[in-house]
Order: sequence, then C-alpha cells, then structure tokens
Amino acid sequence: MRNKNFIKDIALVLVGFAVAVALISFVPVPLPGGSIVLSGKQYDDFMEFRKLMEIKSILTQRYLTDVDPKTLYDGAFKGMAASLNDPYTVYMTQKEYNDFMTETTGNYAGIGLVVSADDEGNIRVVSPIKGSPAETVGIKANDIIIAVDDKPVSGKDLDAAVAMMKGQAGTMVKVTITREGVDQPLNFNIKRDVIKLETVSYEKLSNDIGYIRLTMFDEHTDEDFKNAVKDLKAQDVKGIIIDLRDNPGGLLDVCVNIADEILPKGTIVYTEDRNGKREYSYSDGRALGLPLVVLVNGGSASASEILSGAIRDNGAGTLVGTKTFGKGLVQTMYKFEDGSGLKYTIAKYYTPKGTDIQGKGILPDIVVELPEDVAQMVTVPKDKDTQLKKAIEVLEQKINSR
Repeated sequence: MRNKNFIKDIALVLVGFAVAVALISFVPVPLPGGSIVLSGKQYDDFMEFRKLMEIKSILTQRYLTDVDPKTLYDGAFKGMAASLNDPYTVYMTQKEYNDFMTETTGNYAGIGLVVSADDEGNIRVVSPIKGSPAETVGIKANDIIIAVDDKPVSGKDLDAAVAMMKGQAGTMVKVTITREGVDQPLNFNIKRDVIKLETVSYEKLSNDIGYIRLTMFDEHTDEDFKNAVKDLKAQDVKGIIIDLRDNPGGLLDVCVNIADEILPKGTIVYTEDRNGKREYSYSDGRALGLPLVVLVNGGSASASEILSGAIRDNGAGTLVGTKTFGKGLVQTMYKFEDGSGLKYTIAKYYTPKGTDIQGKGILPDIVVELPEDVAQMVTVPKDKDTQLKKAIEVLEQKINSR
C-alpha cells in the first residue's frame, strides 16, 4: 500500500507536466482526486519518475539510518550526468557551482591545479597555476593524481577530487601522484592558499622582442592582453612571443577576443553540435601587425588550442614547442533556481581549416623538447629554456626578413 508521501511526490512531479496531443495510444493514470491521460511516451516517463519516487520513499523510511531527501536527489542528479561517461558533464550542488564559477572570475583557496579526466579514466594534471602551492612543491603537467588524503580518486570522481583539494587557506592536503619515468608514487603535502588568478605577464626581451605569457583565459585576460600589446608596441618591439605553455584554457569568448586582436580577417574557430549545426567566430581584420611566434606544450589545452589553431591556420604566426593537450569539447552551464547547476558538453570545436583536435592535440610547426633535467625544474630559467630560445631564433629570422 503506497503511503501518502509517495502519492504527494508523484503529484508534485506531475505539476507542470505537459500533456501533448499525440496520434499514439493514451493511458489513464490515477491520481488523488481524479486521473490524467498521458500519451505512450509520457506514460513511460511517468513510470520512470514513479520509480525514482519509490526509491526515495523506501530509503527515507526504511534505510538503517536517517536519510536526507536532498542528499538522495543530489545523488540522482549526479548519477544522471555521470551515466554519460563524459567527465565534462557534471551536476553541481549550489556550493560546487559557486566554487566552479569562482575559478574563472576571482580568487579561491586551494592548491592551484588544473586537472582533467583522460581517456583511461585517470585524473591528469593539465598544468599547475603559476606561483601556486602545487607548482611550488613540484607537481607538473601530465602527472596523474591517484589519491587525495590517502583516498583513491579517478576521472569518474573528478569534481569530488577537486573539491577535496580545495579548502581553507593555511590547511594541509596530501596529494599522491604517479609520474612517467618514476617507479613509485610521489606524495606531496601541500598547504592550501588563496589562488590569485593573474593571467597575463609580459616584458621586453633583448633584440626588441616582446614576450607575453598567458596562464589561463579568465574574464579579465583579454583586456590585460590588449594592454600588454599596447605597452610593448609603445616600447617599439619588432615582434612578439606569446607563451601558452601549461595554459589549461578557460573562457571561450575571452579567447576569441584575444584572437581578434591578433588575426587578419577570417575564421577564428567554429563549433558543431549534435545536429551538425555550425557556429562561426570571425576576426575583424585588425591583426597584430608584428611577426609572431607562439609557444605550446602538452599543458596547452582547450582555449589555448583554439588560439594556437587559429593562428596556425590563418598563417598569422609559427607554433614552437610540443604537441598540445587535445581538448576539443565545448561546455555550457545551466543554473537552476536553487543555485545548483549543470555543466554539460554541447558541441565540438574545430580549427578554421576543420581540424578536430579532441584527443589528438595540435603538433607545432617546430617541435622542440625541453632537456629532461630542465623539464623537471619547477621554474625553468630563460637561459636553459630551449623552447624559448628557439622561439626567439625563429622570431629574429622573421624580423630580419621583413
């Protein structure tokens, strides 16, 4: 015999449920005070909702200990998103949503790692944020996180693992990683700190070369980039190097704005959704007006790859370094009235010439590896940075040939 709470839950689920006219069989569904007629498809949906409410009713009334219904609902929502086996499609509680949005709009307390789930289901470090506690202790791009505070984690638990690494500034967290070429797992005890998202730094190098480093694309990066270019041009630089190494990406529109400052008139990127519908982003033709070289590596992901691919395909510069990460999926956010949210994959993006980089990455025009001993350094000195040296060499050739 169904209890009153169950009947109430079913009635609430059906509030606002659209009853469409369809030329298929209709099924009457009894409800308190009457019945409602549903089409075959609507009836199937109703039965699935009923099963969900039955599970909730059983667990809240019969489970060994008291159960918070909200916890059950959150678990159901998370499970629905996780069932797609797409690490980038995630349901977030209100706190998780707020934490996620903070990472692209301001400061947050944590260890300063950008991570992603790889094809093998591992949590792989895309890059440590410059100057962060994670970078200071020596965690590197492509390290695989296998445990947080001795609790095993995997790509299926990506957001949970990220939440475990965040926390109050000054507190400690233990992160265990595996690294290619190292036989045993490495343990790092890291003190959390406020992560400051200062994403643009620049300077004038010798031989009138401008150097701009972009560490990620947040809501201020495009304006800061424009100011950096303006200042360097005021210093009469003859060419510019943009360093996208270990830049994990960020906001697509910010990336497009930066590309618009660099490229001649043409396509920056296009996306394609499930129905084959394409949306294009174009540059207006302002162009940088100076020879350009772009540094990339395996930590250059997502928006970094969009910018790199656009520069390469439009012939606006030369890529130097190693193959990029290979994330070519586009996500969007949906915020619910209660403050929770759903991040889900909506499309795939392609470079202007139609290159699909998902899982493949972009191979630079000139491949240059860092020496093994240098690659292990937390901060690579300029005099040992073979990739930067090559970028300067290529840029000087471009300048001299003008």
